[in-house]
Amino acid sequence: MGLRLNVIEIVVADMGRSLAFYRRLGLDVPAEEDKSPHVEFVLDGGMKLAWDTIETVRSFDPEWAPPAGSSRMGLAFECGSPAEVDRVHSELVAAGYESHKEPWDAFWGMRYAVIHDPDGNGIDLYATLS
Repeated sequence: MGLRLNVIEIVVADMGRSLAFYRRLGLDVPAEEDKSPHVEFVLDGGMKLAWDTIETVRSFDPEWAPPAGSSRMGLAFECGSPAEVDRVHSELVAAGYESHKEPWDAFWGMRYAVIHDPDGNGIDLYATLS
């Protein structure tokens, strides 16, 4: 068997706060997971998005430290339309999340926006322009 990417993990400072953000993006993560040290959510297609608290990571890697500066990886969520990019971005900003890039029409033919999750990770929102 060859390698198969099937989990993307996010290390979080506050599980409940992080999961609240991802619920606003449309992931139906049960609220009872807010106090869990490790959470997995199966996305369409079978890929898993997982969250671990800093304490969980340090339980097996005591020297772990958050990266300094900008993150080196982001997640991108496809929206159903350019208007949905604007709506989701506006709703997240209104809920108190930090916008990194306001929605714009990118030269590569997509409506695009970037918002930060509670741990500073870049979350791209995009839709193909018609």
